[in-house]
Amino acid sequence: MPTVSVIIPTYNRADVLPRAIDSALDQTLSDVEVIVVDDASSDETESVVTSYDDPRVIYRAHETNQGGSAARNTGIEIAEGEYIALLDSDDRWAPTKLERQVETLEQRSDEWVAAYCGTTIVDDEEANPLWERFKSLVGGHSSREGAEGGEELIKEILMENLHTSAGSTLIVEKSVVDQIAGFDESFDRYQDTEFLIRVLKRGKLAYVDEPLLLRYPSGGPSADAVREANSHYLQTFAEDVVELETRGYDVTGTHHYALASLYLREGRFEPGFAFLRSGTTPGIGQLPGLLFSVFKGFQNRMSA
Repeated sequence: MPTVSVIIPTYNRADVLPRAIDSALDQTLSDVEVIVVDDASSDETESVVTSYDDPRVIYRAHETNQGGSAARNTGIEIAEGEYIALLDSDDRWAPTKLERQVETLEQRSDEWVAAYCGTTIVDDEEANPLWERFKSLVGGHSSREGAEGGEELIKEILMENLHTSAGSTLIVEKSVVDQIAGFDESFDRYQDTEFLIRVLKRGKLAYVDEPLLLRYPSGGPSADAVREANSHYLQTFAEDVVELETRGYDVTGTHHYALASLYLREGRFEPGFAFLRSGTTPGIGQLPGLLFSVFKGFQNRMSA
């Protein structure tokens, strides 16, 4: 039995898929199985995966496209490892990622059931020197990456204070994944976050303070798609949202502010400023991102 079952859902990413598979196979913890679930790709995904002459690589394919949550569940159903590790098909792990996370969990008590790690984001425009200099002058948005704990972290996640990149950092005990019945297939966005919140209701989340994930930009959904998914997400955790807002935490306003930024980036200033008015008042640390969104919006309108 492998210690870790790595689940890689993929759809039409044959060109970048090898870097994810290779990084899973090259782990210093070699007792793994790598389950690639092809969500009805129309490119060369099958031939890419089946070209691996390694018994640890397992290929499964959907006949029709069912979405990332369903693809992950297909992998979970056949997984035999003690732990489930999630990896997006366009990302890459450092070689010691799984070893450090398993080691961390095995040194903790039984209530610690999952772990994530630090992330290096390979970004294009927002990582350029001028942008970084601007952020350092004004002050960046504070995020509690690195926080550990149990249900108390749900507030930080719903308030957008804790970003874990769960889709590629998270490792969870298989028994816990089975208890929560895997991923909710009604989610096509926020699926990793929704999954993590349910994990936190079963046990505690540890953090490995090392940048063991390299995340690559893969484009994002439209603001309209995020708006629809956001509504489903907040409705799913309505009891938690109401409880937090009763205590004075403006969960809805926080998400409206995030939606405002997306609309502004698209150059759709009317809905953008409408969500900004109903969102939380931006702090000084959020001004760089807000100004950048407006700048990108003007660029997008000029090039349309």
